[in-house]
Amino acid sequence: MRSSHPREATVGMEYYVSDTDGVGGRLRADDADFRVRELERFDTEPADAPTDAYPHLVFRATLRGWDTNDFAARLSDALGISRERVNWAGTKDKYAVTTQLFSVYGADPEELPEIDGVDIEVLGRAGRNLEFGDLAGNAFELVVTDPDRPDNADAITDELRAFGGLADEHRSDDADGSSDDATAIGVPNFFGQQRFGSRRPVTHKVGLAIARDDWEGAVMAYLGNPTDAEPEGTQKARAFVEETRDWQAALERMPHRLRYERSMLHALAECEGEPGPDQYREALERVPSNLQRLFVHAAQSYAFNLMLSERLERGLPFDRPVEGDVVCFSDTDAPDGLALPDTDRLQRVDERRVDSVTRHCERGRAFVTAPLVGTETELADGEQGEIERAVLSDLGLEPADFDLPGEFHSSGTRRAMLLRTDLSLATDPLTLEFALPKGSYATVLSREYLKVDPIDLG
Repeated sequence: MRSSHPREATVGMEYYVSDTDGVGGRLRADDADFRVRELERFDTEPADAPTDAYPHLVFRATLRGWDTNDFAARLSDALGISRERVNWAGTKDKYAVTTQLFSVYGADPEELPEIDGVDIEVLGRAGRNLEFGDLAGNAFELVVTDPDRPDNADAITDELRAFGGLADEHRSDDADGSSDDATAIGVPNFFGQQRFGSRRPVTHKVGLAIARDDWEGAVMAYLGNPTDAEPEGTQKARAFVEETRDWQAALERMPHRLRYERSMLHALAECEGEPGPDQYREALERVPSNLQRLFVHAAQSYAFNLMLSERLERGLPFDRPVEGDVVCFSDTDAPDGLALPDTDRLQRVDERRVDSVTRHCERGRAFVTAPLVGTETELADGEQGEIERAVLSDLGLEPADFDLPGEFHSSGTRRAMLLRTDLSLATDPLTLEFALPKGSYATVLSREYLKVDPIDLG
């Protein structure tokens, strides 16, 4: 185990679990070097099914150079409908080639526009819109550009296999450098840097302020906080907001591409006199509902990362429980080859159950969890419970703080600590292929291999 990059430590990822030096290099030198394909589980009726019973048009889109929110906005504009009528199961990044499902309420196939960088395949109709739970996972193909030490990849794989509690196994390499079989590995199931903002990690700061009922602090965390990873003009605009609170003048300085910041500034500029808590909250509510939820989720994710880092520091296992842990069981309906935790099926592990639950974990049937804290969260017992309570105390949070208005409210859940997958490696070029359950991050696996500034992970 070794200390992480300082930028990762600011979002709670304080360690790598592999000691071997990283291969170096970078991801996403080209969008085609980072490919993501959703593993779907959503049934549809034929496209000509009656629209009164099946009002949602469902299609698969392959996007090049589009993030999910931007594509949804472009699609809704082209259709002349509210963006809230466009839904999807998982949010994807702009700098990649991504294939994912969308549903649109009240649309017909012939109305779908042609958009540069987008290929659309209509699948049919559905009686409800897509939701996050409809995504089982994602399959990834990542190419590492300009690695400095590509030969280190095998040693890192061995360490990650050991961390995941997986038995040593034989691997034979073909002439082209690819393995005959994928190798089972494990990494901590951290929330990746992009959960918080890859170049400007502030969404958790917004969420923490919301949970503390500090609406002004939440708005300023989003509008201000300039970072050296942003263009100089953007840095100056954010600094101007912090220094002056002159909303109209700030609006004139804020780049037009930062439409969420501009939406907030518009709301504040419309206020008569100095804005109060209600006006700051209304400004936050100018952004899309999924982004409102993301603020609070990012705060929960930050606390979760800190809990995992503390468990690592204490030397507690991730692949099996200790007394007091809370485990979840696997989803029996998951696609073949995908280890998908079902956090609706929880069990508290007392002294009598440690051995039996350990066997379930060894077989991939159970997973040790940590909380994404919300109003209904019950914390673990034992040493893991100590970790959870200490992290929340340090952050000045408790479950009741998430009893929030509108889209900001969260009842919480739990999340598996260990991320297991079967990894295929190729060496010319160095390529990582694997599948992850929904909500898990490819960069959390790739960071162990590259060990670079997270900005170079995309």
